[in-house]
Amino acid sequence: MTDDSTILPATAAPAATAPAKPGAACQNCGAVLLGAHCYACGQPVKGLVRHFTSILGDFFDTVLNIDSRVFRTLGPLFAKPGFLSCQYFEGHRVRYVSPVRLFFFLTLITFFVARFVLDFGDVNINDNDSIASATTVAEVERRRDAALAGLAEEKNDLGDAPAGVDDALGIAGTAVRSTAETRIRQLREAEAKGEPPPQPTHDGLRFNELPWDAKTNPVEVAWLPAFGNAWLNAQIGRANANIGRFQQDPDLLKEAILGAVPSTLFVLMPVFALMLKAAYLFKRRLYMEHLIVALHSHAFLCLALLGVMLLTAVEARVAAADGAAKAGFDLAEAALWIWMPLYLLLMQKRVYRQGWPMTLLKYFVLGICYSILLSFGAAFTVLAGLVWA
Repeated sequence: MTDDSTILPATAAPAATAPAKPGAACQNCGAVLLGAHCYACGQPVKGLVRHFTSILGDFFDTVLNIDSRVFRTLGPLFAKPGFLSCQYFEGHRVRYVSPVRLFFFLTLITFFVARFVLDFGDVNINDNDSIASATTVAEVERRRDAALAGLAEEKNDLGDAPAGVDDALGIAGTAVRSTAETRIRQLREAEAKGEPPPQPTHDGLRFNELPWDAKTNPVEVAWLPAFGNAWLNAQIGRANANIGRFQQDPDLLKEAILGAVPSTLFVLMPVFALMLKAAYLFKRRLYMEHLIVALHSHAFLCLALLGVMLLTAVEARVAAADGAAKAGFDLAEAALWIWMPLYLLLMQKRVYRQGWPMTLLKYFVLGICYSILLSFGAAFTVLAGLVWA
């Protein structure tokens, strides 16, 4: 039986802002408090019903504590290939940010910054409409070449863009060429018949050389069941509707792609760990060890991309009229691009401790396979941006 004399009445309980005192009781269950939390029910001594400045103090204390660990981690992550992974395997984990949190944090920061740094404003998606309205073959070719030159210039400016953005520009170039070929064929057929140039049509997506329509001209994959084809055409319909939105506001496509890229990386990262597991099967390492390596390597790539984007942004604003400063920024960007593959090679050598011949062989095989996988992932990201924007 509980001794009632040890339970203080509600009016005698300590205030929520006061620390636990000897003999103080939990306001929830009445158990004697021995620290900042009740051992019986888990309720903290401090609640939200207190001075707002006290709550702000707790918040900034937590943020600063997290930031201190982040900055303590970023240096080794950037400058010491494989160091954090080796430290984690040796049990030195508390002093650094956990691999999952580090990857999540840097991925969000990188693509958040990318939304402001990358600019699609110079990419004119309406070039296809301009080409389709041309009345002579020479005019079509001139507008086509101008559009492709603009896309090439934008691709050069966005050389540090995340996976998916480059593919989006490639798809835009393919669309420009296709529109130009279709318009040239229409003009030549009209000229052969002695007819005036046909009026441009805006049919959106096409299938079997006809405007796509979910009922009259749907996409049908023979090996898919009926519900599969129905779902596929529903997605095509969404993409077709979104194309008009992208023509009006190209930034919508940028937002859709950059919003989908982090999800793609989250999916591909464990696949990369599986590839490491296969490459080092005889090392008898657990899959989770390879996953730690994958997390740290992807976190480094996000950090390096963040550095490149920030350098590009500063260069555009500071070094525009200064040739020496521009050369310095270009050199720093080039150094970062060179450091990325070199870092991953040194990391693989340090973590798995194999000789250079085997390390180089596995590095190139893994790099080629993962690049192909990343290309498919980037293409899917672009399509996802078209459909689910």
